[in-house]
Amino acid sequence: SGSVGFEGEAREAGHIGLVFQDYAQSLLPWASLIENVALPLRGKVTRDERHRRARAALAEVGLAGQDSMRPWQLSGGMQQRVAIARALVAEPDVLLMDEPFASVDAQTRADLEDLTLKVREDTGKSVIQITHDIDEAVYLADRVLVLLGRPADGRPARLVHDIAVGLGRSRDQLTTRAEPEFVRLRTRVQEII
Repeated sequence: SGSVGFEGEAREAGHIGLVFQDYAQSLLPWASLIENVALPLRGKVTRDERHRRARAALAEVGLAGQDSMRPWQLSGGMQQRVAIARALVAEPDVLLMDEPFASVDAQTRADLEDLTLKVREDTGKSVIQITHDIDEAVYLADRVLVLLGRPADGRPARLVHDIAVGLGRSRDQLTTRAEPEFVRLRTRVQEII
């Protein structure tokens, strides 16, 4: 447990969009995609506005026109897209992603990584992603923050390194990962860990 500030201030939950590792547990299997995505807006805006914003969020993650489908009808990667759309629908200041791609296959992981870059570019949102995958961290980040500690064992995590990633904003899976700077950064993070 602990707290995280944004721009020097503590933030309430409404300002942070969360994407969990276990997307299947975070979605309501009986609800349509539009209902799942619109859930954070219930009681805050009209039904029409909820649905308008949910459709826009679904379109942002490549699921336009899939409103009436149910999560159980989708692959794991598509379910995670729905979870990302739900995190975006409330227009948070920050998108916090907790190992969001740990449960998907390699190709789906690459697609979702590229989607994350697109969402960041399209929305201008700050994205904080927790991952144990060094390649993923270097590929997605402007900065890789290395934390050490085991909160579950009573040892709080502490920041031990802050590594700037100078790969530029335009990235693609094959070219970026083959760049000498990518390899250097990946090696540096591996050595620290």
